[in-house]
Amino acid sequence: MLYVVATPLGNYEDFSPRAAEVLRNADLILCEDTRTSFPLLKKFEIDTRLKSYHKFNERESIQSVIDMLAADNDVALITDAGTPCVSDPGAKLVEAAANEGIEVTPVPGACAAIAALSISGFNAVSFVFRGFLPRKKGELKRVLVATLTEPSPISIFYESPMRIISTVTAMTEVIPVSKVCLCNDLTKSHERIYRGLPGEILDELEHNSKASKGEYTIVLARANIKPEEIEDDED
Repeated sequence: MLYVVATPLGNYEDFSPRAAEVLRNADLILCEDTRTSFPLLKKFEIDTRLKSYHKFNERESIQSVIDMLAADNDVALITDAGTPCVSDPGAKLVEAAANEGIEVTPVPGACAAIAALSISGFNAVSFVFRGFLPRKKGELKRVLVATLTEPSPISIFYESPMRIISTVTAMTEVIPVSKVCLCNDLTKSHERIYRGLPGEILDELEHNSKASKGEYTIVLARANIKPEEIEDDED
């Protein structure tokens, strides 16, 4: 069986007893970075063999993992933090295993996008998750503008701490009246939640000396706009 196991975002107390037991009993654990995963496994006295599995070796690693699963071994897939396959490696392996008739089962747990959405205060009847934002400024602005016409008024993104200032600056330029819930270092000791319009959040970030540390999750709630206010773009 292939187990897709969620790991904590930062607080080890969020690691479920079931997840720990699955990892103890697996024949192999696939992880993004053994150095990142080792402290978690040590904390819960898990000594299962680790193997690196990330976006740079994913393609060439799949067949050997499928062969291992086909030989009646249990394999657990984890990521550095959160739920695998959600803006993290693993989807290709899950697809390959399913195509081979190998059973795949989730061991649910932390997910930064859902955790951030749950504390946003926005109406979460529906939402659009877009993963990491583009690095290029033109592409970034196009994605942000698209939030004004998405099927859902709620959009969720991930962003690097090194780019968060430039990203929020772009938000002040193209979606200045959209509401934002910006979550930094969720579940960790320096967790911080920013709420408000892009300009207000930018001001807070620029006055926070630690803004360039810890991963960010952005939850946007678009402002109410009239259809005629949206520029028509046939392209």
